[in-house]
Amino acid sequence: MATTSLRSPTNAPRRDPVPDRLQAPVPDRLPAPSANPRSNAMPPPFPDGWYLVATRDEIQREQLLEQQWLGEQIVAWCDDEGRICVSDAFCPHLGSHLGPEAGGRVCDGKLVCPFHGFEFEIGGQCVATPSAAPPRSARLELYQTRELAGMIFAWYGGYSGHGAERRPPQWQLPEPEPDQAGWSSLQSRTTRLRGHPQETTENAVDLAHLSYVHGFDQVQQVGTVSVEGPLLRTAFNFTQRIRYAGVPLATFDISAEVTIVGLGYSFVEVHERSIGIDMRLWTLATPVDGTQIDLTLVSQVREIRHPQRRIAGMAFLPTSLRTHLMNRLSLAQEFLGVRQDKVIWSRKKYRPRPRLCRSDGEIMAYRAWCAQFYPDLDQPRRMNSCSH
Repeated sequence: MATTSLRSPTNAPRRDPVPDRLQAPVPDRLPAPSANPRSNAMPPPFPDGWYLVATRDEIQREQLLEQQWLGEQIVAWCDDEGRICVSDAFCPHLGSHLGPEAGGRVCDGKLVCPFHGFEFEIGGQCVATPSAAPPRSARLELYQTRELAGMIFAWYGGYSGHGAERRPPQWQLPEPEPDQAGWSSLQSRTTRLRGHPQETTENAVDLAHLSYVHGFDQVQQVGTVSVEGPLLRTAFNFTQRIRYAGVPLATFDISAEVTIVGLGYSFVEVHERSIGIDMRLWTLATPVDGTQIDLTLVSQVREIRHPQRRIAGMAFLPTSLRTHLMNRLSLAQEFLGVRQDKVIWSRKKYRPRPRLCRSDGEIMAYRAWCAQFYPDLDQPRRMNSCSH
């Protein structure tokens, strides 16, 4: 499938082709306006896609995690060989919750139900009970998982038609995963807010807010926003002045290349040109209960061996410590931006037919691209939800 530009190309930068497994049908133009009053509704709260569950370190440290995730109760655990399982949190026997708060535990690499002691191996099959042979039909409902840079994602698909089975993965996250050689360890911060992943991800194409909300200067789109199935790419440049107590400390010259796959995975490659810092930033929006989402920022910085200009207070630090501190500072700065957005996201009203101006960029084309993540909607309603 050829890449679709959301505008007529004007010297767009060349980018690598997307693997076939990432490709899926996508609207190549905006749908026509509709007077259907249902189009005023917010899109459904749980779009199909890959969403963060936890990091491998978190799962191994806690042994057994439970959480509310896209309206479902789930547990995540790993066996003695380090294999990860994400499953429905309720025992297929008599429905006990399997999480640690209810008494669930992992023993010898198996998940043990707190109610009758049924034991489940990593593939979800019940393999033992204290009092009888395990019933062959006793299996956990599993979610397909993908590990990327130590982060565990699971696929969420709605139920197909009127059947009882969920839709399997319609695409995969990018491969291969980013090389970790020469990069710092990952650091992350999470905040919970009232919102929707479509609205938080929309910020990637809403360049006008970067200046007004975050105070960036010289914001410039690079090339055009392009889409290919569930993947959207955009790039932009800007400068950012860092102040402390109102006093300017430094000005950074930044380029950002954004890759979005579905509405739960956004990956930004950041290059700061004046010092020569490379940073990776994942922005991961995970719906919780239909009203709230967990927004997680994950960052890492390439080793800073020969900065192009002096970094205040860091010139004489070992490379590893300098890189670690710069990662912490960069993540804190990015999280400050999320806090600025959070005030707006948590109080805004969704406008399916916003009154846009020329500087608003590709917002409506972005929403047309989003329509593919709601396959349970009938076509007319799905198109109306993205119309002017």
